[in-house]
Amino acid sequence: MMLPHAYELPAAILLVLGGSLSCFAGYRLFKVVLGIYGFVLGAMLGSSIVGVGNTAGMVAAALAGGVVGALILVLAYFVGIALVGAGLGALLTHVVWSQVAPDDPAAVAIVLVSIAGAFAAMLLQRYIIVVSTAFAGAWTMIVGATAMAGHLATSSAVHAAQRAEPWILYPLSPAPGQRWVPAVWIVLGLVGMAVQFSVTAKKR
Repeated sequence: MMLPHAYELPAAILLVLGGSLSCFAGYRLFKVVLGIYGFVLGAMLGSSIVGVGNTAGMVAAALAGGVVGALILVLAYFVGIALVGAGLGALLTHVVWSQVAPDDPAAVAIVLVSIAGAFAAMLLQRYIIVVSTAFAGAWTMIVGATAMAGHLATSSAVHAAQRAEPWILYPLSPAPGQRWVPAVWIVLGLVGMAVQFSVTAKKR
């Protein structure tokens, strides 16, 4: 996703809030979560097709793409479930692969794991929705938190120099080389699962 630097902190805060919602109440509010992730994916695609020098166009494209992405995932509920499972599979492949190899995972591995995740999501909807939203939300929280920390740690002089350049979000590599990321992700995901199964996704 590309946005002007002025939007970096608000976007990071929204990622943390949206990730928290997904992590701890993803099953209960699944359509809302689908809308959030549809918006993020749509905004990423929309902002990437506009030139980096066109600030207004970049923001408009991100908003338009976000709205379209949110509508698509919310209206296509079962497709959304399959995509959540596939997305979790792709994310898991990236995280595991990054711990054992320096390069990106093979495209075939990503496709196969994503397909397996999609089928599993359709067969075991409640459990897959809880697991996938918990871990996807945990990852989103980490992405937002690292972006927020980077923004707050950067000096005002550097911010002034960066204003002419777009802020680029790397959702699959929020903190390259930092081995604490997978550990924190797993812990947050497990906590999110526990909260959902015991409270927000508990059968009445």
